[in-house]
Amino acid sequence: MVCSRCKMSVEKTLLESGLHPHNIELGEVEVEEELSKEQQKELNDALRKNGFEIIDSKKSQTIEKIKNLIVTLIHHSDETPGVNLSEYISSNIHQDYHYLSNLFSEVEGTTIEKYYIHQRIEKVKELLVYDELSLSQIADQLGYSSVAYLSNQFKKITGFTPSYYKSLKEHKRRNIEEL
Repeated sequence: MVCSRCKMSVEKTLLESGLHPHNIELGEVEVEEELSKEQQKELNDALRKNGFEIIDSKKSQTIEKIKNLIVTLIHHSDETPGVNLSEYISSNIHQDYHYLSNLFSEVEGTTIEKYYIHQRIEKVKELLVYDELSLSQIADQLGYSSVAYLSNQFKKITGFTPSYYKSLKEHKRRNIEEL
């Protein structure tokens, strides 16, 4: 879950399933009831209809925590994304970054850094479409060292310059969940 609408959707599904959630956070849900295997399967089926699923392995939970930290940092935080990513993740998850990096790469087939870059580029796309900030302001807001660095990274990922992307009629943004 990466947004408040996701949390509301999950809560609605849980309530419709007769469960009583008392804590719903990004990627985590606590319910009062102890679920049988059959109830877990039914709940998972109901959640899948809305694009969610139950994650029960420790590795998958760790990967989701990493993704949620990055999404929150980039899309839902006023904190400058210029923080040291490895320190930020390891301090929030309380595990060695090298282990987390290897686990992420093994499971996701990409590195944490590439995932982070793709999230930043999606945020740049969003800000370009809104057309309220200059490219210099966007670079500053997202912690890029320069407009040139942002432009080079943007072109490398999208194939377009930021100014050309801004001029496109059909913007090719992707859902956060698809990254």
